[in-house]
Amino acid sequence: MTIAINSLTVDSRDPRAVAAFWSAALDWPILYDSADEVMIAPFDERKPGVFPVLFLKNPDDKRVKNRWHFDLAPEDQAAEVARLEGLGARRADIGQGEVDWVVMADVEGNEFCVLKSLPKEVGA
Repeated sequence: MTIAINSLTVDSRDPRAVAAFWSAALDWPILYDSADEVMIAPFDERKPGVFPVLFLKNPDDKRVKNRWHFDLAPEDQAAEVARLEGLGARRADIGQGEVDWVVMADVEGNEFCVLKSLPKEVGA
């Protein structure tokens, strides 16, 4: 049996607003845009093993912590957190306590993590 992930779908009250945030955050182009769904991806044409994120209109309010979330791996954690805050994200407390990553929420409250800065390459 052959199977592939077609997309990661994120329910959104305002798909355009959430997709615009993530498009800017990840520097991924918007591939498709309608009133009910917006798709972003790190490519212009499909590639094996890489899938887009589809933001789909859903009128329900977000009520609990996400069961799935993005872990972002920046070169500079503090700079990335500041950049994401400038795009509309906010820091979030989900009971994580003292950790070396930063929990944030996007423009609709979807949590994600900004991991500790990546180590500098040896000899770089």
